[in-house]
Amino acid sequence: MAEEVKFESGIGSALDPRSPRVRTNREKLTALLAAWRAEEDTIRRGGGEAAAKAQHGKGRLTVRERLRLLLDEGAEFLELGLWAAHGMYAEYGGAPAAGVVTGLGRVSGRLCMIVANDATVKAGAFFPMTAKKVLRAQTIALENRIPVLYLVDSAGVFLPLQEDVFPDTDDFGRIFRNNAVMSSLGIPQITAIMGMCVAGGAYLPVMTDTVLMTEGSGLFLAGPSLVQAAIGQKTSAEELGGAAMHAEISGTVDFREPDDRHCLARMRSLVAKIGERAAAPFRRAQFDTAHDAPRFAAEDLYGLLNPEPGASNIYDMREVIARIVDRSEFDEYKAEFGRTVLCGYAWIGGHAVGIVANQKTNQSQTVATGPAAGAMRIEVGGVIYTEGAQKAARFIMDCNQNLIPLLFLHDVNGFMVGKDAEWSGIIRAGAKMVTAVSTSVVPKIAVIVGGSFGAGHYAMCGKAYDPRFLFAWPTARYAVMSGASAASTLAAVRARQMERGGKTLSEAEKSALYEEIRATYDAQADPRYGAARLWIDAIIDPAKTREVLIAALEACALNPDIARFNPGVLQT
Repeated sequence: MAEEVKFESGIGSALDPRSPRVRTNREKLTALLAAWRAEEDTIRRGGGEAAAKAQHGKGRLTVRERLRLLLDEGAEFLELGLWAAHGMYAEYGGAPAAGVVTGLGRVSGRLCMIVANDATVKAGAFFPMTAKKVLRAQTIALENRIPVLYLVDSAGVFLPLQEDVFPDTDDFGRIFRNNAVMSSLGIPQITAIMGMCVAGGAYLPVMTDTVLMTEGSGLFLAGPSLVQAAIGQKTSAEELGGAAMHAEISGTVDFREPDDRHCLARMRSLVAKIGERAAAPFRRAQFDTAHDAPRFAAEDLYGLLNPEPGASNIYDMREVIARIVDRSEFDEYKAEFGRTVLCGYAWIGGHAVGIVANQKTNQSQTVATGPAAGAMRIEVGGVIYTEGAQKAARFIMDCNQNLIPLLFLHDVNGFMVGKDAEWSGIIRAGAKMVTAVSTSVVPKIAVIVGGSFGAGHYAMCGKAYDPRFLFAWPTARYAVMSGASAASTLAAVRARQMERGGKTLSEAEKSALYEEIRATYDAQADPRYGAARLWIDAIIDPAKTREVLIAALEACALNPDIARFNPGVLQT
């Protein structure tokens, strides 16, 4: 019998938590996290204390109180889209979290997608971002075959913005289309009507599989005032569309419950009885939380990056990988080739994954082609060169061939430019990588650790490339280019335009113009700006990255249907 050969795949760590740089970074990031957590607490309060009292006055619970009763005790709730509509709709008093709570949580042991209206925010009315947030939750449920639980308490479309809510393919009506499609695919959907459910919104519960309704709630296409205006008929809300009417006369609801608490208990009971379907074909290993934990503390990640905009962060991305993968083990693929892109295989919470990550330390590489062929060059960390793009494209295709989900860790400046890069075929290699990402059929999850700029964002599976989930650290920067680069270009263009118009700018005026443009660009590259527009599913605590990824991978493992991988025509 052949002797077993053991090999070492563990990642070491050179990150010294006591070094001045790491301590300074940690202090800055912990201060930033504290400020953001305070802001998140404010968002979670929705419309505020007075609105919560009004909700209680109607005999109803607030959305957060409902969630506490619905979710399993002690279970984590991965909230998605918390920052939605942040800084938007100020002229209407704002819309914290877009007036709806969405996320993944366990109900009776079952992983579910929760979509719950917050009636303390404009009576739960749908702003444009409200519709988009619900649609994003439905998309995640569709892609991963996750049961969906809707807690409805909404006045319907926010009428002053109806033109931006009503008509398009990513607007309000698409929600009901998705209800029908999910039902046709066998994805369970249960709705609890726990307040008002009016106009077009009345279709949502009725297009799901099971409908619950509490006493005192209302379900109608038009409320009493509109009915009287339209057809002259006078009727009370209860007679028109109350729980008793729909349970006894129209037969629209399946369960009539006296109040929120009984309704949520009934929903938990129903979820407990949902059957199990076939799981995805991805590899899952036995996993022990203590034995298979990473060998290095997750809190070390607080000291890795300087969170200030424009900070030059040079670090080894393996430090991140070592703190999120099981036992800090990583089978690195083509380790000596295309070194500014890291690729390799690992386990996360017992789930097999392929990792594509940007290496942020400078690397030496022998030039293969072009005018400098044969010479050694220094490759800038965070930049994708021809060799790195070729390696990543091949690795992504291998993961699809072997049914291994993909994790992308972003800190990318973009693709290399210049004569040497063009001669080496950077456009061709980049197209190959983008094609592999685009046609990939295994689940893709992206985490923006640092910068995610330009075409590099696309190649690393940005939002337009259908990641099942896209998360960001508070250190993330998300734009076409960095604020400094954009300001240098735009300030020069603006100055030339003004000078052609006869105005001569002093150095102080040029500097002020540069700082104005940079400030605007930096604000738009802030992850909160992207999260407000749902380009990012959640901004996460770096030390919680592993837990978030495990939850996401568990969700991805619910969908057994994997399309045939067909990458199409590749540039070779």
